[in-house]
Parts: sequence; C-alpha cells; structure tokens
Amino acid sequence: MLATLLQDYNIILASGSPRRHQFFKDLGLNFTIQLKDTEEVYPEELEHHEISDYLAVLKANAFNDLQEKDILITSDTIVWHHDIALGKPKSLEHAKEMIASLSGTTHDVITSVCFKTATSEHVVHHTTRVTFKELTPEEIEYYVSTYKPLDKAGAYGIQEWIGLIGITHIEGSYFNVMGLPTHMVYKVLSDIASV
Repeated sequence: MLATLLQDYNIILASGSPRRHQFFKDLGLNFTIQLKDTEEVYPEELEHHEISDYLAVLKANAFNDLQEKDILITSDTIVWHHDIALGKPKSLEHAKEMIASLSGTTHDVITSVCFKTATSEHVVHHTTRVTFKELTPEEIEYYVSTYKPLDKAGAYGIQEWIGLIGITHIEGSYFNVMGLPTHMVYKVLSDIASV
C-alpha cells in the first residue's frame, strides 16, 4: 500500500541495523541501504530525546548529495535512565553493568528518526517506558554470554530472552524499543507521498 504511494521515490535507509532492515521489509517498502561513518558525539548539555534527535540529524547530514526524489531515513536509539543516556555497551562487562542498573527499575527507550530530502528535513521521536523485574546475577550473566548485547542501546533486545523473562511492563511502542517507531515512520512517509 505505502510502497505504491512511494513508487516514484528512492527510499534510502542509512542504518546497519538488521532489525531496522526487517522493519522496512515488513512495511512493504522498496529501499536501498547506504552507510556513512559518523562519529556519534553530542553536546553534553543535551538530555533525553534531544540526544537522539541530534544524532539522527548528524547521521543525515553526512549525506549532502540527495536527488529530487530521494528520501533519506536515519535514526538513533538511546536508553535514558537516572538522567543518563545509555548507548551501546563497549564490552561484555559494560553490558552486564548496564543491565544490572536497569534491573528492578523503569527506564525510557527513545528513538528519533530523521527524514531528509533534497529540500527538507523532518525529525520525529517516540519514548517507550520499560520496566524490568529484579534480575539475578545469573540471569544477567546468561543473557550477556548467550546473546549479542554489544550492538544494542542499553545492552538488551526486548525481543530476546531477557525481554521474555525480565520485562514486566511497557508503556508505548514495543517496536520502538526494538529500534524503530514503525507507526511514526509509516505516517511520515504517507504524509510525504501525499504532498
């Protein structure tokens, strides 16, 4: 349905995330993947969605040769917990520390998405509140050693074992926690196609 509306456009997804790739396929979109290295550094005074908004735009700004019918989509996900942004862990030990800090508490998962064309730029974000049960050291150890937490903000994937056994409450979009607020992407792309 949306693919028909967008058939005259070239959708470029600038993300290496296999989860985001699958979301775009599941939305029925035709797209290409283009990646450009971006140093993900943000001003330290930024907080909450300001950080993910900034990083999504930063990634989009690496592309300055868009053609008339191109729609570039970049995004960034962070976990906001105790007024600190948790990105991807730097090591397995770091991953364990991150998950231990989330245990028995509620945190925000924020994903920002930037839509850039040759003439415009539009950023949206969504916040999902996620609550974990008290996780045992053994559960954390099992998850970190069995799965791949290093490519995930906050060191966990909600769709994986840790989410199945550990998450007790979620408020907001589930898919946002996986890395993309798909309902917002659908709406913005529909709006662009309708102009």
